[in-house]
Amino acid sequence: MRITQYIFIITLAFLIISCTNASENDLIDQVDPQLVITYSDYIKPIFDSNCIACHSNPAINGAGVPLTTLSEVQSSIENTNLIDRINRQSGESGFMPLGGSRIPQASIDLIIQWQTEGFAE
Repeated sequence: MRITQYIFIITLAFLIISCTNASENDLIDQVDPQLVITYSDYIKPIFDSNCIACHSNPAINGAGVPLTTLSEVQSSIENTNLIDRINRQSGESGFMPLGGSRIPQASIDLIIQWQTEGFAE
C-alpha cells in the first residue's frame, strides 16, 4: 500500500511542477514590432502562396482583382475589404481564400503591420 501512495505522491508532484501559467497568446507566434515588414520579403510570399491561384493577372475563377504586385495588393487593402475577408473564418460568407484554408493569423498580422507601417517595398 505504501508503494502505491508513494507513486501517487510522486506523480502528483510531477504534474504540479510541470504545469505552467502560459496563456494562449504565449503559444501564438507574435509579430516583432521592431521588424520592418517589406512587401518583397514578407508580404509577396503570403499572397503568392495563398492568393494568386485566382488573383493572378488576369484574375481567374471569378476573382475580381489581381494581387500580383505591390501596387495591386496595396490598392486592394486600401480600397476593398481584403483584410476583413482574410480575417473571416473558413465557411463564413466572403471568406478568402475561397475554397482554401485560412491564412495563418501570424501572416494576417504581418499584412496588417505592413499596412500600418505604410506599405514598405
